[in-house]
Amino acid sequence: MLDFERNDYRSEFEIFKSNICHYLKDMGDIDFLIEVLETDKISFLYKKRWYPEAFYLLAMIDYLSKENDIPLCSKYDDIRSKKLKNPVYPLGVLLTCEVLKSDEPRKKAEDEAIPEFKKYNIIESEVRNVV
Repeated sequence: MLDFERNDYRSEFEIFKSNICHYLKDMGDIDFLIEVLETDKISFLYKKRWYPEAFYLLAMIDYLSKENDIPLCSKYDDIRSKKLKNPVYPLGVLLTCEVLKSDEPRKKAEDEAIPEFKKYNIIESEVRNVV
C-alpha cells in the first residue's frame, strides 16, 4: 500500500494527498489505520524530513481515530506538538485566489478545514470524496 521505501522519489504533495485519500477509500477506515500504524509510515516520513507528508498522515489517523471513536496512538505525541511553519493549501484554492485576485477562497478554506489537519497547518476539507 504505502510503499515509500523503494526510493527517494518524492511526488508532489497534491499527488501524495490524492493517493492517501484513494488508499483510504479502497481500504476503509480501520484497515487504513492498521496499515499506517503497523508500518509506522509517519515516523519514516518524519525522519526523512518529509514533514508535509508526515503531518498529513498523522492528521489522517487522528481524524479517522476521532471519527471511529478510537483512542489516539500515543506513539506520535512528540510529533503532535509540532506543525508546519506555513499553512499548506490545496492547489485548487491557491489557483482560485490567483484567478479571482482575492484571498477570500483561502479564508473560506481555512474556515472549512478539518480540525485535525488544520492543527498541523494543513488546510484540508475533504478526504472522502475522491474520484
